[in-house]
This record gives sequence, C-alpha cells and structure tokens, in this order.
Amino acid sequence: MTEKNPVVVIGAGPVGLAAAAELTERGLPVLVLEKGDGVGAAVAEWGHVRLFSMWRDLVDPAAERLLAAAGWQRPDDTGYPTGREWVESYLNPLAQALGERVHLGAEVVGVSRLGRDRVVDAERAEQPFTVRVRTAAGQEHLRARAVVDASGTWGSPNPVGGDGLPALGEHGAAGHLSHRVPDLTDPDVRKRYAGRRTAVVGRGHSALSALVSLAELAEQEPDTRIVWVLRRDRVGDAFGGGDDDQLARRGALGTRARAAVEAGHVEVVTGFRTAELRSVRGGLVLVDEDGRALEPVDEVVALTGFRPDLSFLSEVRLGLDPVLQAPVALAPLIDPNVHSCGTVYPHGAAELAHPEEGFFLAGMKSYGRAPTFLALTGFEQVRSIAAHLAGDHGAAARVELTLPETGVCGGAGLAEEPEAAEDVGGCCGPGAQEVELTGVAPLR
Repeated sequence: MTEKNPVVVIGAGPVGLAAAAELTERGLPVLVLEKGDGVGAAVAEWGHVRLFSMWRDLVDPAAERLLAAAGWQRPDDTGYPTGREWVESYLNPLAQALGERVHLGAEVVGVSRLGRDRVVDAERAEQPFTVRVRTAAGQEHLRARAVVDASGTWGSPNPVGGDGLPALGEHGAAGHLSHRVPDLTDPDVRKRYAGRRTAVVGRGHSALSALVSLAELAEQEPDTRIVWVLRRDRVGDAFGGGDDDQLARRGALGTRARAAVEAGHVEVVTGFRTAELRSVRGGLVLVDEDGRALEPVDEVVALTGFRPDLSFLSEVRLGLDPVLQAPVALAPLIDPNVHSCGTVYPHGAAELAHPEEGFFLAGMKSYGRAPTFLALTGFEQVRSIAAHLAGDHGAAARVELTLPETGVCGGAGLAEEPEAAEDVGGCCGPGAQEVELTGVAPLR
C-alpha cells in the first residue's frame, strides 16, 4: 500500500521541480507542494540578480526532456540569466509541463510516520509518511511513500548577531533591516537607500554585490554613505584574486568592490561582531560585543548567509552534522573550510540518506549552513534520489556529474546592466514579481 502513495516533494524551486521531473521520468507518482503563489517564489525575490551559473548549468536533464516534448526552446547555453529570467524561461514552463503534479499555496507544516511519533520503532519503515499541509481551506494530511525536502533556506536568513542569535533589538529594527541585495532599479527601494547611510553586514558575494550597487548609487546621489561591517579582523581575501582569479567573473566583482572602497564610497569596519541594534533618533546604532558603537545608520543590509528551517521536521529521525546541520555523510564533502562550490564531490542518495528511511533533504537545504551551492549539484542529487526510489540502485550510486573546471561559478551578481555578466554574485543566485501559471492545480 505504501508503494501506491506518491513521493511528496516540498518546494517548487529549481531543485524541487527537477526532482519532480526525474521521478516522473522514472514513472513514479509525485506531488510537489509549494507554499508560495508561484513556482520559484524564492528565486523571484532576487529576480533582479544575475546568477553565477550559465544556462548550460541551470537546466536539469530530465526536465529538459520533459520540456522538449512540449516544444520548449532551450535558451543560449552561454548566457547568464537573472533570477527573473530563470523563472520565466525555465521554471514556469517546467511547472506547466508537470501540470497537476504541482500544487501552489500548499505549506507543509509537519512530517511524520503514520501513527508513529519519532520514538516508536515498531513497524516504522512499513508505514507511509504523513505530511500535514496548510492551505487556504485549512489543514489536511497526505500520505507519501517518500519525502524529498527541497524547500531551500531562503526564508531563514542568519541574523545580524555575531553569535548566531538575533542581536538585541534586531526584531524591533525589522523595518530598517533587509536580508536582500537591494534592487535599486525599483523606485521605492532606491528611495530607501538614496542619500542615506547604510550598513552592509557580511563578506560573501551577495555583500560585495550590495556594496557595488550602493556605491554606484552614491556616485549618482552624493549624500549616500555605505559602511561595510566585517566580523573578521581584516578584509583578507574577501575581494578574491582580481585578475588572477581562476573564475574571472568572480574576480571582476571583487575588483569593483575594491575600487568602491578605494574611491571612498565605502567605509570599512573590521573585527565587529554585532551584539545590539539600538534605535536612536538618528536611526540605528550597531553595538558590538565589546560595547563599541558605530555612527547611526538609516538602514542595515544583513547578508550573513542562511540556515535550514527544521521546525516542521521534529518527528522525523534526521542524521545531521552538529556543525553544518547537513546530512552526516555529506558534511565532510561540503565543509566551506575545505571546499568551494566547484570542488564539492558529486553525491546522491547514499550521502543524503537519514535514519528515517525514505526521507531526503535536497538542494540548498541539504547543505545546512554551508554556502555556495550549485544548481548542477542539486540536479545530480535528485537524479540519484529518483533512481534509488525506483529501485535502480546502480544508477543511484553512479556519479553522473562533471563540473567544468572554470565558469560554473562564474556569472554576475548585479542588477540588469550590459556589464553585469562580467561580475559575480552567488553560485545559484542570491523584485519580487507575480508569476501567473496555467496547468498548475491548487491543492484539493
């Protein structure tokens, strides 16, 4: 009876939809549950940002075969799409091709085994999963033979607080705090930062993208001020290798960020671990753990990474690394102290398995707190998971991913401009927009 239930995929982002395509090609029933009103909802929120990866690395093979049957034309492999273009030109058509397998406005709020909490061993593996779903009509339970959680981490940004906890006053400062690279092509967003003083907290590619964008704004609006707040004692290698960087586009972004600092557009504060966001008449004051206070700022852009939301998985037996919160077997392969996005060893169902048989984390969520996830890696993950669930264990164990030596992490991280493809943002990306879909069913 368990085998007749569908595989439930949580999240209709790039990896979730790829999982659905891979499972469909294997002839397995699948149900994709997406809490947003459109597929790729998280991607749409950074739609103005250009991805690191080229189109050649942003299309799952099984998804392409499904789309080709519907007459889809693949974009030019050498282009670097924005998040918005990825949604419009690929994710939206893929959801349409998957049809009623995709359900929007369906938020998963709990996963367990039918009639078994996490403590009960008896006949546990023989029971189907029960997935609690919240829709506009209320809550209901669905049964599943397996669950693939590809819900990502976008909704769980790391706090400003240097100790991993929200800084004192952080919640109260929400109206002047953002975890997104500002879309300065939006007049309302531009007004929020133009002629004002903004603190950018973080040192990754998203932070560099924000610095470059705000510095360009400062050239047009001279009263605009930017403060770059770093937890480390020095800038170090945050700018990358410049012209010597093996990934030229990553180096280009670092070069532009360095130029913005050297031009005086950006004030750099190092060794600052924020402990408090203090509201004052002049705005917000960042205070570190030693009591050092910065000059007031009007806005804070916190680009400090993301973490997985595990709250709705409390009844699932997870095997997570205590540091990264990634699957135990995967964690050593993605340790950011050792690996970059291009050096992660391809992995699949074996590395993503948990003590709860039939449950998998996939996509960015599988990386826990590790950064720089590649779409290509996610596609390989779900290919392997689909093969495993179909009983093709040989295919599940094979490595079918070859990462290009260069270019796979290359791309842009800035707004849509002619030179944007020469810059760098995030490995998989990271204005919202409405996406109207046909052929995608609401949950019944």
